[in-house]
Amino acid sequence: MKISARNVFPGKVTQVKIGAVNSEVDLTTASGLEIVSIVTNESVKSLGLAVGKDATALVKASSVLVLLGGTDVKLSARNCLAGKITAIQEGPFSAEVTISLPSGAAVHAMITHDASKELGLKTGMTATAVFKAQSVILAVAT
Repeated sequence: MKISARNVFPGKVTQVKIGAVNSEVDLTTASGLEIVSIVTNESVKSLGLAVGKDATALVKASSVLVLLGGTDVKLSARNCLAGKITAIQEGPFSAEVTISLPSGAAVHAMITHDASKELGLKTGMTATAVFKAQSVILAVAT
């Protein structure tokens, strides 16, 4: 599969909670990283999502926020992955920030150049990659 999403997390479905219209699907990677996704009930059915099913979570870098010093912050976002900034690629309008997680995985965030400067981002800083469950796309092999 070729895809433009920078964040690709293969794993297994560990929980499916069916709601009236949407379902919450939890996916755990081989390294133990947990990703929460909200998809339609129709998607759960058409993808055959069930506990134990192999699936891949996809998240566009533009959907990832960078949080600094967020230990006392309460957020509605279900996915908050703490790590260290290991790379920053600055452009004239945007910056790609790579946050490496203790699991060995990395999360890429695309933020504005101004935000990168205002936050004073530097490699080695502790940071949290934040993204909403609705921003996670699930894919399965056919």
